[in-house]
Amino acid sequence: MSAAEIIATRAPGFRARIGLVLGSGMGGFADTISEAVAIPYGDLPGFGRSGVTGHAGHLVLGRIGQVPVAALQGRVHFYERGDATAMQVPIACLKALGCDILVATNAAGSLKPDMGPGSLMLIADHLNLVQASPLFGIEGDGRFVDMVNAYDPELRVTLREQAKALDLVLHDGVYAWVSGPQFETPAEIRMLRAMGADAVGMSTVPDVILARHHGLRVLGVSAITNLAAGLGAAPLSHQHTMAEMAAASGRLSRLLRAWIEGLA
Repeated sequence: MSAAEIIATRAPGFRARIGLVLGSGMGGFADTISEAVAIPYGDLPGFGRSGVTGHAGHLVLGRIGQVPVAALQGRVHFYERGDATAMQVPIACLKALGCDILVATNAAGSLKPDMGPGSLMLIADHLNLVQASPLFGIEGDGRFVDMVNAYDPELRVTLREQAKALDLVLHDGVYAWVSGPQFETPAEIRMLRAMGADAVGMSTVPDVILARHHGLRVLGVSAITNLAAGLGAAPLSHQHTMAEMAAASGRLSRLLRAWIEGLA
């Protein structure tokens, strides 16, 4: 059976409006979904299981308030297999479930001293520095996806309004995608700042390209876990990233829940 057929068997008739990709440290957001049906990635052909701490590996179907959602509790990263196409099936399944919006979250390093650990950054645009695409191998003119306004301007306005209502500071900036898994060097960070990047991370961009390929509107938010190499004194590690996500993920979860409930 295909992933779509298995999902239809486990959650008959379920249709979602919002798809979410829950990045490092954001998996707990899925625990707030009501009427939840959780399907392990291992049961779904084409859903690769991430080997990274903080990515549980479940497709969670249910509701946030009155809004039906489908949450990917973890993602496969380019650095795990060197494969930018790894999220093709999961994103296609979100589209097949009826989603018209994808919310992409991630943990990222800040290139702005005034946007420190615990901050939230609304993604306005991105830099695909890996220059790999999840559309490799797809045939036809549909692969030539327009990436102008890839991060939907109207959705960004509504999230800013929600952040203001909650008295949460929401920065705005450009996210740079690097392959990892090693962290960047100070010289690379200086280069990224010169190129106009405000935050850097190892995910999200392939998911966004796939979402736009399927016609989904995209909202992207980075939870800042550290100042990038050369900008802070703290040594960089995945353990440090997960520890700092504890504070940032609480703010991001609160913001996203209120925003989604407001769509009802």
